[in-house]
This record gives sequence, structure tokens and C-alpha cells, in this order.
Amino acid sequence: MADLLVDCPTGLAGDMLLAACFDLGVPRAVVEEPLALLGLAGAYQLTVEEASSGGLRGLRLQVSARGDRQPHRRWGDLRAQIEAAALAEPLRQRVLRVFAALAAAEARVHGMPEEAVHFHEVGAIDSLVDVVGVCAAITHLAPDRLLCQPPPAGRGTVATAHGVLPVPVPAVLELARQHRLPFRGGEDQPEGELTTPTGLALMAVLADSFAPWPSFAVDGLGVGLGHRQLDRPNLLRLIRSDRAAAAQWQELVLQEAWLDDASPEDVAALAESLRQAGALEVTTTPALMQKGRQGLALAALLWPQDAEALRRIWLARGPTLGVRERRQGRWVLPRRGGHCPSPWGPVRVKQVRRPGGECTVKVEHDELQRLSQSSGQSIDRVRLTVLAEAERFEATEAWRW
Repeated sequence: MADLLVDCPTGLAGDMLLAACFDLGVPRAVVEEPLALLGLAGAYQLTVEEASSGGLRGLRLQVSARGDRQPHRRWGDLRAQIEAAALAEPLRQRVLRVFAALAAAEARVHGMPEEAVHFHEVGAIDSLVDVVGVCAAITHLAPDRLLCQPPPAGRGTVATAHGVLPVPVPAVLELARQHRLPFRGGEDQPEGELTTPTGLALMAVLADSFAPWPSFAVDGLGVGLGHRQLDRPNLLRLIRSDRAAAAQWQELVLQEAWLDDASPEDVAALAESLRQAGALEVTTTPALMQKGRQGLALAALLWPQDAEALRRIWLARGPTLGVRERRQGRWVLPRRGGHCPSPWGPVRVKQVRRPGGECTVKVEHDELQRLSQSSGQSIDRVRLTVLAEAERFEATEAWRW
């Protein structure tokens, strides 16, 4: 399992992101093929060269238009062009979402409908290459998570097609507001625009988190250089981190009610309704209630986003007049589904990666029962036979938490 970590101490821009992807090993064909499908072959020249900034190496990228002057594209026209192209669906959706985020921000800033937004800079060929290229590169790298450090806000002013604007420029601030993204401020930052609308829109769509990173091990590194000369190296670093042995913390909610006026059938029906609505676990524990009555503590463990839906089930379908709720969590190891061979054919199992990288296999219990009944062997004998073939495990799922 691998993460991609975006470190952007002096800038977050589309060309820097794309250059870092190339430096990390993404082939140029990954970027150029979807651009050709959009009808842009021959419309641009992409130059990627080894360079240095502040004494540190990296790749610097330059996109220039070929032929006639590139038009200012309306969002509606650009969307139709993307939807009509024969792009792979995951890539198409990512590109559409990035441009939709830019259109929503520009529309808000200029007080116009999104369909009418003209992308003066974003619709130009260089920004099309940046957006499509970065989306294609990240899709190719296929990280389990993409984590971005809070980007620098910058300070001062910048000259744009709309005149001299304060930094961060209005579209960048609007993107941050709409997507609830943090900036990193401070008087120690260089003057000028450090985070561009294109760079922030890409991360708003592609990144899973804008926060300080957990501990990590470096498995690969790509460095993309900016074009401006600063008082420090102007670079963005894309770090591939192997987190194979890491456990992940998951935020959960525990909902609970104590019942002494429900039949076993009613409790079973309520528990099943909670499970069908998304509860991860539903348990019952004997409880001594008021006046010495025997009762049950019924508890459901669930994802925070499901709390409101399950709360309604407790209060609408159960006898309780209230439900207790508290936040808690759990540490979980990565796991994936697959098969192990056996004398009775492939057997469904779950593979777990332990701290230190060791993988262990657990046989699904319904599989043990099925094979025990069909073979006449005990469950213990079936389990031992399957586990003896753990080294021949074949995955049918990606790693998940």
C-alpha cells in the first residue's frame, strides 16, 4: 500500500505538480495520449528539462501553444469537449471535477452563471495540459491516498488579466472557501502568488486530506520546479510513501440504549434494521434496570456520517425514548479478500498485513462450514488444510482498511 504526499513549501501550481509526476517516473505517453483524445495533438509543445533552483535539482516544465492563438473557452463548451472524448471514465470524471471546481469559483468571484464563465487562463492550452496531465498521472500512479500539506498563501499582489489583484487571488480564496481548504500563512513567505487556482483546484479534487502527514517511509521522490526566482529553492516535492506495516485510526460513533420493555422479537428486528442502515456491529449485553427488572443494553457501532440516519431508526422503530451517543475509534490493519487453493477448490479467505509487513490469512467461517459439510471433514481439519496453502494466496481485491 502506498501514499502520495505533496509537499509544497513555496508553491502549488499545475506545472509544478506535473513536473513532479514526471520526475517520479510517470511516462510522457500517460499524459500525451488523453490530450490527443481531446483533439489537442499538435496544439502544444511540452518541454520537460532537468534544472535547479536554489542549488537543488528537479524537473521544470514549459507548455507553449502551437499554431493560431488559443481561444478563451467557456466552461459549457469545454465540458462538452471532455464528455465527447474517448477518455477512460475515472480520468474523465477527475478532469471534469477539476474544471467544475474552477468554474464554480470563477462564477462566484465574477457574479455570473457557471456556464458563462470564460477561462482566460484555465482554458488556455497550458492549463488544459496541466489539468489533464496531472489527473492522468495520478490515475496512473494509483495511490491509496493522496495527502497534501496546507499550501502557502503567499502575500502582496500579482498582475492578472483582471488587473493587479491581492494575493491569494479571489479565485484561490473562493476555492478554499467552497472546499474548506487550509492555507499556511506567515510573514516569512515570499511575496507574490504561490498557490494558483489550477494547482489548488487539482488538489481540492484529487487530495484526500490537507493536513500534516503521519509518519512515513520514502519509497520514491519527484521534484517539480517553479519558474519564479525566489530567495529560496522554488519547488514542489511528490513523495511516494510505503505504509504497508501501518495501522490506520478510524473515527467511529457508538449509539446505545437500554431496553426493558421490548420482546426478544422486537429487539432482533431493531438490531437488524440498524445493521441494514449501515451499523458496523450491533451487540446486546444483559443489564439490570430500574426496580430490579432484567433488560438489555443494545449498542451499535457506526461511521460518523451514518449517525443521523441510525438515530432516526432508534427513535422511530424502537421502544426507547432516547439514545446515548459518543465518539470513539479503533486502530485497524490493512486487509484484502482473495482465495487459497484446497483439495475442495478455491476457498475465500481474508489476508491481513501485520506490523512489520508479515501477512496472515483468515478463512471465512461460512466457507469453513460449507467445506466441512461437503467434505465430511471437521472444521478444524478444513482450516488447517487451507492455511497450509497461505503462501499461494491470490488476491481478488485491493488493500483496504
